[in-house]
Amino acid sequence: MAFVDEVTIRAAAGKGGDGVVRWLRTKSTARGGPNGGDGGRGGDVVLVGVRDLAALSRYRFEKEFTAEAGGAGEGGLRHGKNGAPCTLPVPVGTTVRITTPGSDVVEHEILNEDEHLTVLAGGRGGLGNAHFKSSTHQNPFEHTDGRAGGAGDIHLTLKLIADVGLVGLPNAGKSSLLNALTRAKSKVGNYAFTTLEPALGEFYGHILADIPGLIEGASTGKGLGTRFLKHIERTGILVHLVSADQEDVVLAYSEVRREIEAFGHGLNEKAEILVLSKADLVSSATRTEKSRALSEATGREVLTVSIEDPELLKAFSDTLSLVLAV
Repeated sequence: MAFVDEVTIRAAAGKGGDGVVRWLRTKSTARGGPNGGDGGRGGDVVLVGVRDLAALSRYRFEKEFTAEAGGAGEGGLRHGKNGAPCTLPVPVGTTVRITTPGSDVVEHEILNEDEHLTVLAGGRGGLGNAHFKSSTHQNPFEHTDGRAGGAGDIHLTLKLIADVGLVGLPNAGKSSLLNALTRAKSKVGNYAFTTLEPALGEFYGHILADIPGLIEGASTGKGLGTRFLKHIERTGILVHLVSADQEDVVLAYSEVRREIEAFGHGLNEKAEILVLSKADLVSSATRTEKSRALSEATGREVLTVSIEDPELLKAFSDTLSLVLAV
């Protein structure tokens, strides 16, 4: 199933049930006083947070949703049945933008599993004729219809929530590292854009996200563009991978940093761990040279990792777990 991280649907809450005209009937009274009940309330449209990144895929083709209408009132002052809500699952980390006719746009975020958010309220039920009785009006035939429920467009945008976001140019080794650290099943291949959607894995209770590779111009939509930059807005730490087989590792690092800073949204302020990846592809001397070049250009420590070298992989894993434990 294709990964969907942004979609617009149309939804309508249920109409309230109508109030009714009814009369009290007994053996001795053919028509007593008014006793028509009120209509039931229409069902709400409710979003609920789930830990399923594919939840928005349901809305690729199914675009319109309606909650159940409330039931009409009944005699004996009995209320009509309330309409059932229309409950729509969305992934944790979803931003919700609601547009209804004649109202301001409203935005919310769903950040927790099983969090319920009522986005469109069901209509109120109408009044039965019992409400209109007075000392001067003993036999009212008046009643009111139920009100329409809220309706509008709901724009859903998923922004992943993860403790660590793996970033870098395409083919920097992010998927392989995620798989090695977490036993995830992110697609791996020796060509650009192997990863076409974010993938998650668990690392000692922390969530790691493999973010698709960034290229020059990504912040303006080129390549996979802003579709994936938004997914690192909510990550706590960025692990920036620069492949050791890059001819100019400083240029490769700068290219990704430039896109992150151009995108804004606070990404450039996030803590970053700088890593020389795929260290097995170069000699020890070249590895040292490229690590030194990155360190001098950034003023930062550079870690080294290779999924083909158990010692380097374990050292990186231990360092990352210590950073996350702070």
